[in-house]
Amino acid sequence: MGFSLLAGTRAPVRVWTDPYGIEPQAAKQLRNIGALPWVQGVAVMPDVHFGKGATVGSVIAMRQAVSPAAVGVDIGCGMSAVRTSLTAADLPDDLAGLRRAVEDAIPVGFAQRDEPVNPRRVRGLEQRGWDDFWRRFTDLDRRVAQLETRARRQLGTLGGGNHFIEVCLEQGGVDAGRVWLILHSGSRNIGKELAERHIAVARRLPHNADLPDRDLAVFLAGTPEMDAYRRDLWWAQEYARRNRAVMLTVLMNLMRDRFPQVSYDEPISCHHNYVAEETYEGVDVLVTRKGAIRAGLGDLGIIPGSMGTGSYIVRGSGNDWSYRSASHGAGRRMSRAQAKRTYSTADLAAQTSGVECRKDAGVVDEIPGAYKDINEVMAQQDDLVEVVAHLKQVICVKG
Repeated sequence: MGFSLLAGTRAPVRVWTDPYGIEPQAAKQLRNIGALPWVQGVAVMPDVHFGKGATVGSVIAMRQAVSPAAVGVDIGCGMSAVRTSLTAADLPDDLAGLRRAVEDAIPVGFAQRDEPVNPRRVRGLEQRGWDDFWRRFTDLDRRVAQLETRARRQLGTLGGGNHFIEVCLEQGGVDAGRVWLILHSGSRNIGKELAERHIAVARRLPHNADLPDRDLAVFLAGTPEMDAYRRDLWWAQEYARRNRAVMLTVLMNLMRDRFPQVSYDEPISCHHNYVAEETYEGVDVLVTRKGAIRAGLGDLGIIPGSMGTGSYIVRGSGNDWSYRSASHGAGRRMSRAQAKRTYSTADLAAQTSGVECRKDAGVVDEIPGAYKDINEVMAQQDDLVEVVAHLKQVICVKG
């Protein structure tokens, strides 16, 4: 599709969707971001929508500064996926038992584990770095010191909201019917607590006093506040990665126990709420992706739709205009409250027909109708990624 420029900004704000179709609140946010003196440029993904401080579906490149609200409170949230050797014919006709087994193996919603995960007892889990990772907890902001036990027990758990675990079937092509396992989760409560503490610190700094939106408050390079945020940020991003690795390994082992013949390709993993140090046009920048994945040349990524529409495995095109990024999903077209007012459980059952999943009032806000059309989103970013596989879920587990 290519991009257009959002009018009325100091730094270039490149948009991979119809700029006139962006909700007014989100457009105002994007103009506020583009006005910040530290911003090199902004790339707006086709799944863009209004968010806290910074817009969801925005990629912001800053010089010598970073805004914690431009990362979001679920630091390191992202996706993992793995293709199996199984096909649809290997799965049972009634998938309810398999769904229950997944829910029994991986705590969802507010649930946590009775005992922390021991990596040495998780068959096939990468063993490197665990001791050092947990040792570094004591270096984090002292205000989260009392949360270590909770953080340990929540490692390897899904959470709620739009987090999910799915068993999917590949659509079309020579591998049609191939079974994939995918999941979406982040840094759980510890990432949220760290993010909220640092956002509050940033709002109080004098250089942020005159911003158009105090939620866009930034940390500046070379300051103790920036150093503290980066330390906690890197740790929380690693927590999110390890959290998904534990769940995916548990899921793979569960499938191996039920289908001894299964084998797996190399797993794919990508953050979509995170910070990275990158260089564009010779300028070193801190890139925040809030609802966006890295799509460097050849990078594999995962772009989910909703609990009834499936997902895409993609390969990045390395487009520098987008800061080598692509959308993180379909993106919401209505708030959770509006979705609950608009749709019923009967609507949910109809829109998730053929998917073994919850169909109760507790997940109506996740109904497919509350999300943008994932196929339209993919068409708008065909210069950012190429499709490797189109997946359709047959099981969806939500918190």
